[in-house]
Amino acid sequence: MTAAFMDLVDVTIVNIAIPSIRQDAGASWSQIQWITAGYALAFAAGLITGGRLGDIHGRKRLFLVGIGGFTVASALCGFAANPEMLVASRILQGAMAALMVPQVLSIVHATFPAHERGKVFGLFGAIVGLGAVSGPLLGALLTEWNLFGLEWRPIFLINLPVGIAGLILGSRFITESRAPKALKLDLVGVVLVTLGLLMLLYPLTRGRELGWPLWGYVSMAGALGVFGALVAYERRKGARDGSPLIELSLFRVKSFAAGIAVQTVFGVGLGVFFLVWTLYMQEGLGWSPLRAGLTGIPFSLAVSTAAGLSVQKLVPRFGRKVLQAGALAMAVGVLLYIWESERYGLGIASWQMALPLVVMGVGMGLIVAPLTDAVLSEVPREHAGSASGLINTVQQMGNALGLGLVSVVFFGRIGERLTPVRIGPEFAEAFRYALGWVAAVMAVIFLLMFALPKRPAQHVEGAGAGAEAGGSGEERSAEKPSGETPAGQESTAQGREPELVG
Repeated sequence: MTAAFMDLVDVTIVNIAIPSIRQDAGASWSQIQWITAGYALAFAAGLITGGRLGDIHGRKRLFLVGIGGFTVASALCGFAANPEMLVASRILQGAMAALMVPQVLSIVHATFPAHERGKVFGLFGAIVGLGAVSGPLLGALLTEWNLFGLEWRPIFLINLPVGIAGLILGSRFITESRAPKALKLDLVGVVLVTLGLLMLLYPLTRGRELGWPLWGYVSMAGALGVFGALVAYERRKGARDGSPLIELSLFRVKSFAAGIAVQTVFGVGLGVFFLVWTLYMQEGLGWSPLRAGLTGIPFSLAVSTAAGLSVQKLVPRFGRKVLQAGALAMAVGVLLYIWESERYGLGIASWQMALPLVVMGVGMGLIVAPLTDAVLSEVPREHAGSASGLINTVQQMGNALGLGLVSVVFFGRIGERLTPVRIGPEFAEAFRYALGWVAAVMAVIFLLMFALPKRPAQHVEGAGAGAEAGGSGEERSAEKPSGETPAGQESTAQGREPELVG
């Protein structure tokens, strides 16, 4: 939970300090995009590998390596001498997070029986909310205080004591776990995943800055071919020695396949929203980092409260309808924000933003915690690392796609040379345009959620009785011949239950 908290705080704390970094370090808009997108890109490219390395070498070991490397990379970010060094250090930070973060869900999945996991994911949702609250507020305070004349640098240096505490606590309290079968790292799969993601995301992120050159479109189209080659190779690799990087059999699990699609699109929406929101408040409205950070508190509190309620109370009773209500609430909140921004113009106050932000926060809270639970609920335990790596990868890939799309849906609406008097109106208009896209993304998510199971497997009646024996039952179920009923059909939760009890 310390690692999940640190990762989330790091993302949100950087967003709020972006204008300060741009002014103090002299970073260009494209470098600002790379400070955020570079982290997401390295994170996405390494997550599947990080999850698999945890399965092979031990999740505790990889967790400690990742949290130690993340702490060192944070120090490098804090002492960066120029924007280029900051971008490079952020990429390293993302790579270390890719070793650290997949182990969080894997350790939870391997440590707790199914009937207890709902409570743990409820706590996870609360930690997500706490990180969302404290990140912007910490970023705002540390930037405003300008400790020791360091300007924005303490936003990274704050990770040092948290990381050291995580190392000490992790080495003492986490129990080591790994996959029951001896697996090998699929190096060809690692290369193909990384190459495909880079070919897709690099030209998207830099396209506007370079004038959308032809090679960018060729690269993005070529990425689809690389992903196709990856699927074909992984299928052969799985049949040959049973240790592919991506366990394609997971996509036969309906809850997992549908959840992956939702996570990807959700990541795109969040990637667009959080960056343009920060730029709108600080660059467009001219607010201080502290005012912008305080404005976001109602949103963060709503996320935290709704996340805990959704897992503990609502999902066991109403199932996927809770997640769909969350998508609709987020869409309504975004549309309300567009209307208020248009109505009040540049004179809009923080308290006037509270209502749309609370509605959006409740919607996000209803989605984030139960979605993870639903995606992993029917995944065999020995593939926990690979599955959690994929979940995080697609969300970060979506996030990086969203950050790349900011070039199109936000900066594409702003003139090249703005006079001071035009900055506010242009940024406000671009913000409303970008939010229109976010609302459309939420509508797509609502439709995709119809493919999720009506209820996660552990909420099926009688699931708790057999959960204690879940390990062996899940592992046996994973070894069924491929000709049998795929694990994702809606009858699976009931069908697997006698095996778990037995």
